[in-house]
Amino acid sequence: MEPPAEASPAAPAKPPRHHLASRIEDAVHRFRERRGRRRGLVPTIVPFPGYGGDGWMRVLGRVVLVKPGRRAPDRYTSIRGWRSFTSIPVGAAEIHVQAGDVEHVIHADRGGVIDARVEAELAPGWSSVLLTLEGADAIEAPVFVVGGDVRFGLVSDIDDTVVVTALPRPLLAGWNTFVVNEHARRPVPGMPVLYDRLMAAHPGSPIIYLSTGAWNTVRTLDRFLSRNLYPRGTFLLTDWGPTPERWFRSGQEHKKQNLARLAAEFPHVRWLLVGDDGQHDELRYREFADAHPGNVAAVAIRELTPGEAVLAGGRSQRASHDDSAPWVYGVDGAELAEQLAELGILSTPRA
Repeated sequence: MEPPAEASPAAPAKPPRHHLASRIEDAVHRFRERRGRRRGLVPTIVPFPGYGGDGWMRVLGRVVLVKPGRRAPDRYTSIRGWRSFTSIPVGAAEIHVQAGDVEHVIHADRGGVIDARVEAELAPGWSSVLLTLEGADAIEAPVFVVGGDVRFGLVSDIDDTVVVTALPRPLLAGWNTFVVNEHARRPVPGMPVLYDRLMAAHPGSPIIYLSTGAWNTVRTLDRFLSRNLYPRGTFLLTDWGPTPERWFRSGQEHKKQNLARLAAEFPHVRWLLVGDDGQHDELRYREFADAHPGNVAAVAIRELTPGEAVLAGGRSQRASHDDSAPWVYGVDGAELAEQLAELGILSTPRA
């Protein structure tokens, strides 16, 4: 009897084929990068504020090409929005992260975006790490480390929550995003004071600006918030354009995933979720409150003015809420502050 034939080793599984739009975008990026390097442009890192916890941190930023000797614009340099969208990204770039005596090697994604979690021991509060790329000078990246004793945090939407943008109207959205700089934008009345009071009432708490906007706008948003006296925080934005699986990214899925990630990373923190009633904030926050009731201190919804609601295509339908978390509504920061004070989340200012 012949011995059974040995089974041939299984062929390695082929990596999934990327979506056509994704392959086209990658080809365009590669062409622009080759052309930029032939013109003498060199890569540099645009660091974004990151965050971390006990023994780890999330490093955020973007790798782009610039003229030799010039760094990418920082939070103190005012530029038109379109310049951020014409920068040339460097995909898959290798970055060295120096945090104290520990060094890590991470890589940017296909669009040049840096988003990596690494081990690091940093003191609570604002700190910084060094990022280096292709032998260039090290660049400092700010990181906010949440202490183990912190029990409160703030998650805030951006458009029509902290800045008046009327974003859903296509023409005005394009004008605000690509042409206007931060000097021409307006803060939502009372919101800078509200956020400042919240951070004063809860020292050491993290603030996360979570939006469906593009990473390209982080510098402009950071300058706007600083100029209008908003507390500094971390930006969790997204990369516009196709993904390996689909034509367009889902902004709502981006919010859903990052909220769930924050709950997993900081199980001891209860978040105040702030948004507006012109898009999907109420639905996303309600889903999160139902799934993670122990991680929600309250939900605060800014009600759009009639004119803003028209530009936004109407308001979301206010649904009844269960007892998983208290909800408050107001047209500006002052109204929200009054109700949050009643909940004990915000102290009442002395006369």
